[in-house]
Amino acid sequence: MTPEAAGLPVGLNRRVAGLRRSEVASLAGVSVEYYARLERGTIAGASAGVLDAIARALQLDETERSHLLDLARAADGIPTSGRPRRRTSKPSPARVSLQWALDSITDAVAFVRNQHQDLLATNELGNAFYSPVIGDGGRVPNLARFQFLDPASRDFYPDWDLFAEMCVSIMRAEAGRDPYDKGLQDLVGELSTRSDVFRTLWGAHNVRTHGSGTKRFNHPIVGEVSLAYEELVITADPGSIMMVYTAEPGSPSAERLRLLGSWAAEHTAAQP
Repeated sequence: MTPEAAGLPVGLNRRVAGLRRSEVASLAGVSVEYYARLERGTIAGASAGVLDAIARALQLDETERSHLLDLARAADGIPTSGRPRRRTSKPSPARVSLQWALDSITDAVAFVRNQHQDLLATNELGNAFYSPVIGDGGRVPNLARFQFLDPASRDFYPDWDLFAEMCVSIMRAEAGRDPYDKGLQDLVGELSTRSDVFRTLWGAHNVRTHGSGTKRFNHPIVGEVSLAYEELVITADPGSIMMVYTAEPGSPSAERLRLLGSWAAEHTAAQP
């Protein structure tokens, strides 16, 4: 963040492009010594008012502000939500009723993933759409492992660099909500060891939420599609979300998604 963005004079002989520690402390209304402690990670006991003031001073967006508060609550030993999260490293299968809900979505790609990026369940179209991720079976498919460890991801995601940054930023936000999640710790350790790109992005400490937006994919069967996505929180399963991808009605992507649905139905019917 630059001094200009904060409304401060630039001055001469600045040794840093961003704000000085003293400038952030002044904008937040705290002492330089106290702010320096927070920078070093001594955040336990910081009041919500102080954290809000720092968030305003640094012009954090809502996701970044929530991440800061999550870190403070974790340091104080306070749960980040009213429901305890499951800390098992083994993913649990989706409930039957949740699978029924997914199966009722027939014209869109729908799937459920957990905070570890495990793909827990899909509808029929989602199973066909994410066939490059799911592969031939074996262990539970994982979106982060596919992103960073499978060369096929660079074909599937035309905007691979953007997808990689999004994936890591979402995982970093999840880690802030529950720093003691062993499953997530194990996944981060594995990817950090095996992927230089992941290790660099993880070290950047960027955070974001999925929310909604548009993504491009290059599917091996129907080619390139542009899909709008919506993230839906599953309140019965803390940490799990449902993602729904749809195409603009009447667009080439909608036609290609329809063709993929027909292919998936024929492929399923042909199986013994």
